[in-house]
Amino acid sequence: MKAFGWNMLLALSWVVLSGNYTFSNLFGGMILSYIVLAYVLRDRPSFEAYFGKGPKMVRFVLFFIWDLVKSNARVAYDVLTPTHLMKPAVIAVPLDIKSDGGITVLSNLITVTPGSLALDVSTDKKVLFVHLMYFEDEQMHIAEVKKLEAMVMDILE
Repeated sequence: MKAFGWNMLLALSWVVLSGNYTFSNLFGGMILSYIVLAYVLRDRPSFEAYFGKGPKMVRFVLFFIWDLVKSNARVAYDVLTPTHLMKPAVIAVPLDIKSDGGITVLSNLITVTPGSLALDVSTDKKVLFVHLMYFEDEQMHIAEVKKLEAMVMDILE
């Protein structure tokens, strides 16, 4: 069984043994089992990749939450004030990510962020078309998507 499977099995065992069937207890069990597995399996090279993704995942979640907060504030400000600062545009972002799953995750993360929407992927899967509510500089927006793409690639591949 892979490390993730062991992590889930231990976390679910924690929930069943504690008798507290809540998401927070499951999440706590996942963190606890991750720490236990990282200690127990630290000498096995096949598990190093899994345990290296934990800090990357935390960094990604914090980055994405901060991006969501900024985007929500910008859209809320524009909706609540009489002046509208919108400059809509569609940009083409070249993709480095190759897997269909990775492209789907990246597209969904872009779409969930207020003020942006992933429209389509080219047939050769090399370009992602993104609609922006607040267009300023094409290279800046491409760099933001590329940063998100790099984090997704670190976690998924």
